[in-house]
Amino acid sequence: MSQPLSRDNHTQIPARPDLIRLGLGIIGIGTSGPLIAMSAMPVLTLIFWRNLGGSLMTAPFALRHRIDRTGAKWAIFSGIVLALHFIGFFLAMRMTTVAAGTALVALQPIFAALFVKLTGGDIPSRAWMGMFVSFGGVLLISGVDLQISLRAFLGDVAAIISAALAAVYMLVGSKAQQTLETSTYTAICYFFCAITALPMALIAGNQIFSFEAREWWILLGLIFGAQFLGHTMFNSVLKRVSPAVVSLIVFFEVPVSAILAMWWMDQRPPLGVVPGIALILFGCALVVLRTRPTSAPSKETAE
Repeated sequence: MSQPLSRDNHTQIPARPDLIRLGLGIIGIGTSGPLIAMSAMPVLTLIFWRNLGGSLMTAPFALRHRIDRTGAKWAIFSGIVLALHFIGFFLAMRMTTVAAGTALVALQPIFAALFVKLTGGDIPSRAWMGMFVSFGGVLLISGVDLQISLRAFLGDVAAIISAALAAVYMLVGSKAQQTLETSTYTAICYFFCAITALPMALIAGNQIFSFEAREWWILLGLIFGAQFLGHTMFNSVLKRVSPAVVSLIVFFEVPVSAILAMWWMDQRPPLGVVPGIALILFGCALVVLRTRPTSAPSKETAE
């Protein structure tokens, strides 16, 4: 007899409905990097519209549930952190290759494990080997990109900062979802992400409304793909599936984004970057598989 599905069983294959959601989520977030790189809309404006659209899409489902005050506070904080994460991620997609940027953002589980350790949690010694392997991949990618251009190297730095912020976002979001339904959490989180980005966009003098039709179509792609199918689908399975399992599955975002970038933009990462991407993914997989589920929050990319 099979064991009942539990988010605390980090070796159990998710049930078929959750596998379908995870598959849709991978495709959804995989479109994020290429679409951001293709868009000419200012970064802060794009973050505002993307998250406002995501909030409006999930709000009708959220209205069916009560709002817990403590959970709402965590969701608001999560939205602010998500805005900062998106700034780093969006900049990375425009400054370095989509493949390198998404691979560096995939470092999120390592940052999450480090944050857990700093706050008194226990990280098994076997997981540290994965961190060292991924660090080697980071050095390889950043070294190659620095030889190409300072812009590409700064894009790598933005991606690494984005990964750290994504880990904070997931840790905070997990607290919010202890007392909030997923739809309620995402509606609040996305909305406060949007209103965090809006004043920053206005202060920076970014245009908010006047764009060509092509930019609005790209924005709609981000809202329906990356935001709704990506972020929201992964959030929806976290109540039943181990964060460690979700973390491992989301790594498929990297090849999906790389393939779409080659297809849509003819963008191929430099040959020297490919081994670095492989090292990062392999190292992160070691961390996820060798860390207890309570110590390895999932990668929900934000992207």
